[in-house]
Amino acid sequence: MIVIDFTPTSEQAEMREFYRKFAEESVKPLAREMDEKEKYSMELLKEIRQCGFMGIPFPETYGGAGSDVLSYAMCVEEMSRVDASTGLTISVHTSLCAASIQEFGTEEQKEKFLRPLANGSKVGCFSLTEPGAGSDVAAGRSTAVKDGDSYILNGNKIFTTNSGFADIFLVFALTDKEAGAKGMSAFVVERDTPGLSVSPDIPRMGIRAASNAEVVYENVRVPAANLLGGEGKGFKIAMKALDGGRIGIAAQSVGIAQGAIDEAVRYVKERVQFGKPIAAFQNTQFKLAEMQTQVDAARLMTYRAAVAKDKGENYGVYAAMAKLMASDVANIVTRGCVQLLGGYGYAREYSVERMMRDAKITEIYEGTSEVMKMVISGSMNLK
Repeated sequence: MIVIDFTPTSEQAEMREFYRKFAEESVKPLAREMDEKEKYSMELLKEIRQCGFMGIPFPETYGGAGSDVLSYAMCVEEMSRVDASTGLTISVHTSLCAASIQEFGTEEQKEKFLRPLANGSKVGCFSLTEPGAGSDVAAGRSTAVKDGDSYILNGNKIFTTNSGFADIFLVFALTDKEAGAKGMSAFVVERDTPGLSVSPDIPRMGIRAASNAEVVYENVRVPAANLLGGEGKGFKIAMKALDGGRIGIAAQSVGIAQGAIDEAVRYVKERVQFGKPIAAFQNTQFKLAEMQTQVDAARLMTYRAAVAKDKGENYGVYAAMAKLMASDVANIVTRGCVQLLGGYGYAREYSVERMMRDAKITEIYEGTSEVMKMVISGSMNLK
């Protein structure tokens, strides 16, 4: 008989309560204002950094919290329950930028770059997507040409989350234009490097508080010591980072969906129609039951992927499955919750309309649903 224990450890349960308390008391009161201003609060970001949320799964030896990927996923989920932009900010910093340096960096690079990222003194971003290269990562045109003990980096990146306030940029560029994906390399670039410029944030439908901009690299001289993993290893690093990033996006999706249900439950218990709260109607009860079941299923898939990564197992397919299902659930559930609130669900007075807008992006970044299906089907020995 196979026994699977889904009970979190006492430490994980304690940390989850801490994340939830912080989200409710510090993030939620600012969520609507940040969304409307389309700007993240630097004071809130400072609090997040001071609380250690930017280094949850990293070893204490490098300034991290010494916890695990599951605890990190729980943090992203709890933040996203009240504000998806906060969940995304933590996720990109952790899963994409810092985790790549942890896995592929030299000891010198870890001391110089991972430590400040893990202890929260610096924020990281992931500069991969280009105007003409989204899901087709290998179609990127940014270049890095060796020049003595440096590389000269040129290119344009777009939709770079955290770029408005990031200190450390993980940038992907071709060191061999003729080799395609095998010629891609990864570089750690510091914000104050001459030639690096960040545009104003791109106006967006959802996650409007998160910083997301175009970054231009014009003759940026990067020390060869900042090359991550060696020449030609960039594509591998990017794909590995996206595998881990999908756990964060799945957790974000679960958080958005759960947050919408929480808001809907509060509303239907207060809203009176035909002489009684609409929560008393079986149709309402059944709809909420169905949605909560979908969210719990997505949560379990997300946790499975996180635990697999913690155990050093091959988690890529689990992460793709979790991201595929959770992002779908986030969109279905947020639309359902808006419908339950009726006209009020469409009004900005209630947060479910923001959650519905935020949910859409979860089906797009870290790979579209079609990309997730390719990853999953590729593991099924169909050929």
